[in-house]
Amino acid sequence: MKILIIEDDQDLCRLICHSLAKAGYDADSCRTGTDGLFYAAHQAYDAIVLDRMLPELNGLSVLEALRRQGISTPVILATALDGLHDRIDGLDAGADDYLTKPFAVEELMARIRAVTRRPANLRTTPVLSAFGMKLNPDSRELDCGGICLTLSKKESALLGYFMKNPGQTLPRAIILSYVWGSDWEGEEGNLDNYIYFLRRRLKALNAPAKLVTVHGIGYRLEEKGP
Repeated sequence: MKILIIEDDQDLCRLICHSLAKAGYDADSCRTGTDGLFYAAHQAYDAIVLDRMLPELNGLSVLEALRRQGISTPVILATALDGLHDRIDGLDAGADDYLTKPFAVEELMARIRAVTRRPANLRTTPVLSAFGMKLNPDSRELDCGGICLTLSKKESALLGYFMKNPGQTLPRAIILSYVWGSDWEGEEGNLDNYIYFLRRRLKALNAPAKLVTVHGIGYRLEEKGP
């Protein structure tokens, strides 16, 4: 089960992510409303924990934008604003639950369990298709012409991002933020390593697509020429 945490308090964000990992959840995190909207709009999550007071774009604006786009992922709105009208505004904007700060992480975990077990929220991630390939993000199986390979978690996330944006040049920084998270502090060379791994996968499948290096910018998934 995958959870998105949109929270600008770095210590709180790490605490929540650590607790989710211990409970067996897979968590992504970001600290601005703009990044949060981007993550939520480009990847399927089982629930979103959304801070109301965020830099760049506030939580209510993020929530309203998601609902306008038809994204029905359960959202728990977390905020220090505890007035009646604040709660009403949050619920009217599309929140499924409302949690007032400061809160115990154990209570947040219980609320996540509650919103994710509601029958209306049971869903599978759509299969991605591009250039004759099909990728199932849940099983991480990549199929091309009847030949199937199982990708690693990072390979699947990376290729899935390219398949959602076929033919588009994706900047390195955006790819790293999407696949590894906005607070990742590792080596950028990890991206190049995984591009190499994916190129080998595509070659093994004799896929009609290739990953192209756009020097000084990033990478692009495009159809092979004749």
